[in-house]
Amino acid sequence: MTKEQKNEIIESLKEKFSQYNNFYITNTESLTVDQVTKLRRVCFDKKVEMKVAKNTLIKKALESLGNESYNGVFDSLNNVTALMFSENPKEPALIISSFRTESKGERPELKAAFINGDIYTGDTNLKTLTQIKTKNELIGEVIGLLQSPAKRVLAALLHHHEKQAEGASAEGATAEGATEAPAAE
Repeated sequence: MTKEQKNEIIESLKEKFSQYNNFYITNTESLTVDQVTKLRRVCFDKKVEMKVAKNTLIKKALESLGNESYNGVFDSLNNVTALMFSENPKEPALIISSFRTESKGERPELKAAFINGDIYTGDTNLKTLTQIKTKNELIGEVIGLLQSPAKRVLAALLHHHEKQAEGASAEGATAEGATEAPAAE
């Protein structure tokens, strides 16, 4: 590989790291070509970009961005490395988990994940990453929590208003009966 080709790969990786707040570093070492092809297809279908690159080029791309928050992933750059880029922080974790289940294997192995500035290292964090809530899920929960007390207040007010209306109509009926009784005499 020429120096020019390496620089093109580094620039391409820099663009990806700048574009996405979430990326996963995985080990795909013992996967067959068919398995890697299937994994790439699943990633494509789920809008996750999968890139395979040399560890030194990945490290140079991250270092050139000048962001110290990437320093924690450098120890994970060993063996065969595949990067998974996604807008959704948990989608790559779900892909890895389901792929393992289907293939009855332990690969791809999660080396590290960079999620909105936080680093998760090691395969033991995979289950945690599959349970991360997306931004939209969190917003939905907050809206639900905010609406819940308001709905209760409105329900209580409507219930109180209905009771008053029933009480007024009952009083009106007894008052009409009382005014009609003396008229009959």
